[in-house]
Amino acid sequence: MLTIEAYQKMIDKWVNTIGVRYFSELTNTAILMEEVGEVARIMARTHGDQSFKSPEDNHDLADELADVLFVVACLANQTGIDLTAAVEKNLDKKTRRDFDRHHNNPKLKDPPEKPDP
Repeated sequence: MLTIEAYQKMIDKWVNTIGVRYFSELTNTAILMEEVGEVARIMARTHGDQSFKSPEDNHDLADELADVLFVVACLANQTGIDLTAAVEKNLDKKTRRDFDRHHNNPKLKDPPEKPDP
């Protein structure tokens, strides 16, 4: 199983060999927005009301999500962030903050209704 730490190291090795060097943090932030936009495009067409322009349109959600993770790892590496520690701290924060919040949310009691066609 691939750990977050090993993934960050793998990305760093790839960037510094195949990729030559990291793009600037600002460029990588813009690339992250592009990749998230591609995920949104697929979701809007697969699970939303939009349709693909043609059956040949590329809609590989797994690949696009992997692109997002790649750029997130690049940004973490560039800014000295240990994503393992960040994820653990973030989940702890969410656990403390949302301990009973979602269980008490009436909007989450029943499955969402499908919109009328």
